[in-house]
Amino acid sequence: MPVPRPLRARARARARREGEPATIHLRIISPRDRSPEVVSLLANDPAVAHLIVVPDAGRRPAGDVVLCDVVREGASTVLDGLRALGVDHTGAISMETVEVTLSTAAEEAARAVPGLGVDAVVWDEIEQRTGEETTLSGAYLIFLTVAMIIAGIGVLLDQPILIVGAMVVGPEFGPLAALCVGIVRRRLSMVARSVLALAVGFPIAMLVTVFTTWAMTAMGLVSKEMLLAERPLTGFIWRPDALSWIVAFLAGVAGMLALTSAIQFLVNVAALVTAGIVTLLIQRLMWRRGARRTPTEMVVKRIAAADQ
Repeated sequence: MPVPRPLRARARARARREGEPATIHLRIISPRDRSPEVVSLLANDPAVAHLIVVPDAGRRPAGDVVLCDVVREGASTVLDGLRALGVDHTGAISMETVEVTLSTAAEEAARAVPGLGVDAVVWDEIEQRTGEETTLSGAYLIFLTVAMIIAGIGVLLDQPILIVGAMVVGPEFGPLAALCVGIVRRRLSMVARSVLALAVGFPIAMLVTVFTTWAMTAMGLVSKEMLLAERPLTGFIWRPDALSWIVAFLAGVAGMLALTSAIQFLVNVAALVTAGIVTLLIQRLMWRRGARRTPTEMVVKRIAAADQ
């Protein structure tokens, strides 16, 4: 079962806080004529650990398979070097986050590279992640329309919780984030897809919301009194002011940081850590009561005692 993105982010942050290096696993198919340069690049980069070369293992595309782990703070430099060698065109580069790394070599690589993995921005990862959410698909239009209708009802009822629900459902942050990344990285195709998704999606969603409001009015679900009523709790939504702009600006900062790093909010972390500790303590207690001593455990204990 694939691990959801929020859980992967929390695992990376937790691993970095506990001293485990935050690493990325690279699987590279390098053309045979490029393999010496690829291996030399990886072997001489201090951010790389666990370098493995399997000659002639690649079939499509053909070439040597090169495996390695890279600490996050040095991953962008390594990927830029591989791109400069043309491996992404003549071969292949696959990347995945390693949840747990128990390795002295990886710890030494993390110490050798300046910065912290939790703060590192792996640009290729961000481009891939945001680029996936710029497609003007049917699902995107449906989610955006549903979110706008929920927000409209939230304003009519003066219920901020519905506004929050609309923010959860709405997919618009994907194209917005991709637009930012595309501008910074000068990816014109990403900028164009993002602008298209926003320019087409919002008018369609607004039009459907208007027709939905008319339909609810015809059915007697919305009255003139509701339209003209005071809305002190949601006024900042439909009557934005300078503070609304500041809130939106800060939300953009928080959203982009959450996308590019493993930053977590204190309340969520405290709740997750507390629940996790209690759960693990209960599981360990139950396991100790019901489990038998296995030969492997006895061997491990003997080795530990001998090391001491």
